[in-house]
Amino acid sequence: MYYGQPATNAVAPPAPAVTTDTGRITVHVSGAVASPGLVEVARSARVADVIAAAGGTTADAAPGRVNLAAPVRDGEQIVVPSATAPDEVPMAADGRVRLNTADAAELEQIPGVGPVLAGRIITARDSVGGFATVEDLLDVAGIGEAKLAALRDHVVVP
Repeated sequence: MYYGQPATNAVAPPAPAVTTDTGRITVHVSGAVASPGLVEVARSARVADVIAAAGGTTADAAPGRVNLAAPVRDGEQIVVPSATAPDEVPMAADGRVRLNTADAAELEQIPGVGPVLAGRIITARDSVGGFATVEDLLDVAGIGEAKLAALRDHVVVP
């Protein structure tokens, strides 16, 4: 018989969970930048930060056609257009309307978008230098979460 400490069946506490959130996100940058591809930036980064992380713009870039102040999100793609390339066509290859290039008539082809809302979208787009994400439509008068959900599959940015 053993008269020391009583035996216990205690289990060691689990190790603390390891978090992998580094406060950084990955963004795909393409177009007229020095080093197109994936870049890692701070979670609070703006389009200008993404372009800088890609080595800056090339000599033929048209950064005025991109909203440099727009916040970016993990997994987003930022395209810096070339000044020598023709403007984007309003329709994407998959048939979605390009928010940053479509005129009022093209926007009105989207289900639920009439002349008034198309005008508001264009006014908002022009005031910020283009939309950085589809979610930027929430800043347009008359577009709330439900309307955004209905529009999401019909539009694309850039």
